[in-house]
Amino acid sequence: MSAKITTAFGYAVPPAPHHAVTVHMPGWQTVERYSVDARSVIKTFYSAYPRAKPHRDIAAVRSVSALDLSNAVLNHLKLNDHSCFLFSSSISAAECLRYATSTIREDGGEKDHVRPTSIRLQAFQAKDRFWAVVFSTEDLPIVQGFWSRPGVGISSRFAEANLPFCDQLREVEASEERQPRSSFETTEHEELRRRIVSYLNRATLRPATLSDPTSGDVYLFPSGMASIYKPHTYLSSRYHGTTILFGMAFMDTVVALEEYGAGFKFLGLGTDEDLTALETYLQQEHEQGRKVQAIWAEFPANPVLVTPDLVQLRALADKYGVILAVDDTIAGFANVDILHMTDILVTSLTKSFNGYADVIAGSAVLNPNSQHYLELKALFAEHYIPELYVDDVKTILQNNLDYLERTTKLNHNANSLVGYLQKCADDPSTAVARVHHPSVNSSGKHYTRFLRRDTADFIPSHGCLFSVELEDLPTTIAFYNNLNVHNSVHLGAPFTLAFAYTMCTYGKKLDWAAQYGLKPTQIRITAGLEDTKVLLEDFRRAVAAANRAKT
Repeated sequence: MSAKITTAFGYAVPPAPHHAVTVHMPGWQTVERYSVDARSVIKTFYSAYPRAKPHRDIAAVRSVSALDLSNAVLNHLKLNDHSCFLFSSSISAAECLRYATSTIREDGGEKDHVRPTSIRLQAFQAKDRFWAVVFSTEDLPIVQGFWSRPGVGISSRFAEANLPFCDQLREVEASEERQPRSSFETTEHEELRRRIVSYLNRATLRPATLSDPTSGDVYLFPSGMASIYKPHTYLSSRYHGTTILFGMAFMDTVVALEEYGAGFKFLGLGTDEDLTALETYLQQEHEQGRKVQAIWAEFPANPVLVTPDLVQLRALADKYGVILAVDDTIAGFANVDILHMTDILVTSLTKSFNGYADVIAGSAVLNPNSQHYLELKALFAEHYIPELYVDDVKTILQNNLDYLERTTKLNHNANSLVGYLQKCADDPSTAVARVHHPSVNSSGKHYTRFLRRDTADFIPSHGCLFSVELEDLPTTIAFYNNLNVHNSVHLGAPFTLAFAYTMCTYGKKLDWAAQYGLKPTQIRITAGLEDTKVLLEDFRRAVAAANRAKT
């Protein structure tokens, strides 16, 4: 058994570097509190995922003594009872302003937008130029919706680099800089793009007749969500059409595609029946002359790991002239090769690509063989603004050096845990009801066909993320409270994490979630790099506790 977890509630998983993106949320009682009122729980965190709560070097609310970049801005403006969110481009800041003042959202009769006279955008220069959206603190619950979902705010390393220059802080013209910005387009950025291309081109399944992607096809973003949100807004600005999400996806992806577009169609099971429904819908829209701008999918889907039939999605996208965008974050570049099946491939570099839970970033890669390639290149050329800070890029480049080695261990530990838990699920006397992972799901055949070729240094597999489903709520609680791993969101880190995903994410919408196979009795697990035998013993003890609860 591993050493007992002693990390305090609200603190990052050890070794907890300054820029950690994890937070420990121990015990089922926290799950219940979070499901009822997530914001009140997040407020108490010392460390948090940066989109959930701005890092302490960024912060948002004015304080007498706080040493953060937002506080420096508000002190400079001499504003009490105000807050601000900071952005590295005027485009993202303006999008925040539009979001905050939009009257389109409906929120059960509660105030759901900020008066235009109560919010403003200003630009500042410290070490780097940045843009602040400033508003009354009473409007913070509204505006923070934009901070938490698109993921386009400044990073903690941006704030850290600029804090020493706060004595030089000054207001500047709010328009976007026309020249390439030295901190956002560097040799390190080009090295990262080339690194990504090297993984896309290794052990490839791509037919020899197809062109390889180049670094010019790779676009970097300040978070994984931004790599979805930004291309989605580019497409929406051009086509003003419906976006389809095929299969379940990370909660913020579902909301972002729906909230920031002209139309949204959700086929959340990702099954063969959904494929039939998708074709029917595409045919109807085509006959009515209505534009469907894109089909989005995760490969595989979060959190029950259903893998979409990418061959059929590609065929339907081609038949009806629709762009196909796929998120391969859970599988990862190392394990699967799907760029040639997509028009846009998006990835959260925050996860296993970086691997050390201390930076957030994302990428979008355009498939040079896509029939939409030239129009997409033109669209990105028109809208794309580099917003990934150089210090974050340097960290990713260093952390990524052992990517294949880490992925081998992550795959092995996940497969070992899934194998043990599947044996439990096959035994009706245990409290384990089911395991969700591409290696055991019926849809796993759609995953396996895109595994990269084996090489001497790496054998691809099914990824580090899986979900275990218990028999009922009492056995789920017993399992969760007795599993000696940290309780946190995130995946691809050096440490194993357990998270009551459905309860925490859809606690107020459990009936809605149940339609798509998401149950409160499911615990999402991301395997880490620990000793396999020790991990298996930890899980055996948790299953034993669940079995006692069952009897």
